[in-house]
Amino acid sequence: MKDYKDTLNLPKTELAMKANLPNKEPELLKYWEEIGLYEKLKAKGQGKKKFILHDGPPYANGAIHIGHAVNKTLKDIVVKSQTLSGKYSPYTPGWDCHGLPIELNVEKKLGKVGDKVSAKEFREACRKYAKNQIEIQKDEFKRLGVLGDWENPYLTMASKFEADIVRSLGKIVSKGYVNRGDKPVHWCVDCGSALAEAEVEYEDKISPSIDFGFPIDNKTVSTIFGQEFDLPVYVASWTTTPWTVPGNVALTVNAEFDYCLVQVTKDSKDFCLIIGKDLVEATLERIEVKDSKILGSCKGKKLESVDAKHPYLDRPSKFVLGDHVTTEVGTGIVHTSPGHGLEDYLVAMEYDLEILSPVKNNGTFNSDKETCWRIICF
Repeated sequence: MKDYKDTLNLPKTELAMKANLPNKEPELLKYWEEIGLYEKLKAKGQGKKKFILHDGPPYANGAIHIGHAVNKTLKDIVVKSQTLSGKYSPYTPGWDCHGLPIELNVEKKLGKVGDKVSAKEFREACRKYAKNQIEIQKDEFKRLGVLGDWENPYLTMASKFEADIVRSLGKIVSKGYVNRGDKPVHWCVDCGSALAEAEVEYEDKISPSIDFGFPIDNKTVSTIFGQEFDLPVYVASWTTTPWTVPGNVALTVNAEFDYCLVQVTKDSKDFCLIIGKDLVEATLERIEVKDSKILGSCKGKKLESVDAKHPYLDRPSKFVLGDHVTTEVGTGIVHTSPGHGLEDYLVAMEYDLEILSPVKNNGTFNSDKETCWRIICF
């Protein structure tokens, strides 16, 4: 019996019916390299309208992952499509060669810079490590079929590149665009180094919290709230980072929120607290106060520039305004330490407050006075 296929006029092709990509792809890439495909495309595009894709470089550390593959593939599609559209679209890959991961990997082998390893030797070892990682990633990117000038990439550790950065920074400084000042940064006490945002991972954790008070003159409070009384007054604040209290210089409130003056009795003592109106009930429940009475209220705006006192250090803590204050948790009054957080820092810049950071590089306090806690907790 004849095969019905022989009775059909089917097209014939030399193409394989199976892709067999694991074997075919390396052969195709080798062919592209042998004929100098990228160089030919580049030469053919000379004189035509330019389309330049400036590649934000991957970091020279470890094998590429799916993020690298997606990133480079999308960019390769753009460059190749522009080339096929008749434009001159050369592609120069690059690598970021500076950063903590490289240093940490070198430290594992050589140790920290010190008596055994000089700073110069350490930097040379970092450079050598980065070069090795670049070669690994380069081969992997080429295996993806990405066309580019792989033999002449730009490297941030190249002397010319580093010199150009210094020259550019010099121009920026000479034009007055750079100011010297203090700013809180993420810091690793183990590495003794600042961390970039991309190097920080947030972990969900349960932190202990405290409610504590900032003493404030009761005559000043009487004037603001329109109430005559003769009891101690404290501005109630709540924090999950009590170690930042030594750096406190201000108390931030929201201009539009209502704040209450609340008379309370706790442990047979009578005193008053200033608390955000929407958080009075939750705060009193948290500090286990059952006997209380609201004496008056005012808008946060009315508290601006009023001085309270630091809980135990001899300096004022000024009321300032900030939009980051919410009524989700706490007391509606944010204890503000500009040396320990960006939001606090930005508020301090607006009010020209002192930036204090009493914590040393190793995570300990500068002096004994920061650890002599006489804080009033409720």
